[in-house]
Amino acid sequence: MSRTLKIRDLTLRDGQQSWFATRMNLDQVKRTLPYFREAGFYAMEVWGGAVPDSVMRYLNEDPWERLAIIKEGIGDSSLLTALSRGRNLFGYNPYPENVIEGFIKNTIKAGIDILRIFDALNDLNNIKSSIIYTKKYGGIADGAICYTTDPKLEPTLLLGGLIKIKPKWKPVFTIDYFVNKAKEVEALGADMITIKDMAGLVDHISAAKIIKAIKQNVSLPVDFHTHSTPGYGLASTLTAIMSGADIVDTNLLPFAGGPAATAFEIIYLFCKKLDIEIHINIDAVKPLSDLLFQIREELSDFDNIKKSPRPFDIQKDRLPKEIEALFDKAIDSVEKEDFDQVLNCCQSIETYFNFPEPIELVKIAQIPGGMYTNMLAQLKQLKIDEHLQQVLKAVPRVRINAGCVPLVTPTSQIIGTQAVNCILDEVNQRPWYTTKNTQFINLVKGHYGKTPVPIDSNFREKITGSREEEPYDTSTYKPQPNRILTEFGNKPLIRNEKDQLLMELFPAVAEKFLLDRAKREYELEVLAKQQQEEVLQKEKEEAFLREKKAFDEMTPEEKHERLVYGLYNYKWTTYWEDLTEDSLQNESC
Repeated sequence: MSRTLKIRDLTLRDGQQSWFATRMNLDQVKRTLPYFREAGFYAMEVWGGAVPDSVMRYLNEDPWERLAIIKEGIGDSSLLTALSRGRNLFGYNPYPENVIEGFIKNTIKAGIDILRIFDALNDLNNIKSSIIYTKKYGGIADGAICYTTDPKLEPTLLLGGLIKIKPKWKPVFTIDYFVNKAKEVEALGADMITIKDMAGLVDHISAAKIIKAIKQNVSLPVDFHTHSTPGYGLASTLTAIMSGADIVDTNLLPFAGGPAATAFEIIYLFCKKLDIEIHINIDAVKPLSDLLFQIREELSDFDNIKKSPRPFDIQKDRLPKEIEALFDKAIDSVEKEDFDQVLNCCQSIETYFNFPEPIELVKIAQIPGGMYTNMLAQLKQLKIDEHLQQVLKAVPRVRINAGCVPLVTPTSQIIGTQAVNCILDEVNQRPWYTTKNTQFINLVKGHYGKTPVPIDSNFREKITGSREEEPYDTSTYKPQPNRILTEFGNKPLIRNEKDQLLMELFPAVAEKFLLDRAKREYELEVLAKQQQEEVLQKEKEEAFLREKKAFDEMTPEEKHERLVYGLYNYKWTTYWEDLTEDSLQNESC
């Protein structure tokens, strides 16, 4: 009996976010929905991550409307998935329970079936309530564990040419670490587990070990999620499948590879050779892929890599013999645990499909690709981009000081910004941490939760002024205020719970979006009123012309009678005043 593998498609969320800065607009999304509905993936990730923020910020679109339209378009063909940051939801700050519950309730009501919930620190207390609320409102709770590796410190050069040897570091992120986190997720009541590798750092050897170990220790379905940036993506996904993963995350070919997840089409070819069933309507894949290639062209302004993959029809096209042999060799190498050969074969396959080359710098620095580009942008803005290498070397030290946090939103941005600050201090001949960003201070205080390694109390005092940990106090949380927009017809800015939730998560972005919405609607109301008045005016003018024509056709006696007794429907002063008594008398004679 052949085994079945479920596919979670990421194209409409993680795919377009990784490749095109989340600029896929609603019209482009709607064009894909009939094909996705026909394809029938197990699940489709369509919301969360940067989508709600970006569609308001850059496209002036309503994220709730987008979700509702996708749900209507997909129906029950696939389960819809959203990515949530636990207590931080889709935002960057911890939120109180009423906000978390309200958001999850509305998210599921709007069409989400699976909520994939993670915490940037892997502090599972931060995802506990989200799991509870997801199940309470009828959703499937997917507890995600962020994959990361231990920081790699390099020896540093001191004055006089002396080398300071890097300190010894007890490994934190071991196989046991991930197994124990998986057990905790299961104990919290989750329905499934995802190993979420947001930076593509999980190599194919680690992927095999982690998936096997988790499958031996928990009974929940396991999903494997990774990216291709450093070059491990396809090899790691293959070894995860062959090690027992129940679900894997993929993108359609035009939105796959490079900074995104691996291509569904390649995974499908591997599964055919492995006698693994994938219950997808393959007839829909090629037309969907063709459409996505068109949309990719439309989004080319946001494509920083400019390297499009080779189109491939998995039903009709045939691989060259040497590429076909690489598939067989990769499978054989996994079975023999010849992992060097696995990686070589998979990277050669990706080269054939014209995917981008691995970014070695990301692999060495152990950071997500988005974090790297953000840091580079900061350095260019500060005009110190020649110090990029120093910043990359600073990242693991800042990370260790901050409790060895995984690098995923929002901690990747926090650590990256602070590493830039430290090098900026160094350039200006100041001690590190002279310049501190507020979110880094809050991270060290304990506002974001428990770090994987306890933060040194001396360091906490240096950064925050206190040696004691200070968890975030949600009792001080104040909801975003509503206001009446007198300039737009005295309508409230926030009209319902969904508006309020957007304001809680993205105050500045949501306020601008809601103001723009109110302005557009008010202008439409004014225009409609003007058009209505114009219609009434036109009706009056037409009535007058009818009266005038009838009057002009009357006998003098009838005209006199009409004027004397006021037997007319409208008093058109200018016209009647022209009809003088003299003229009437002359006509009557």
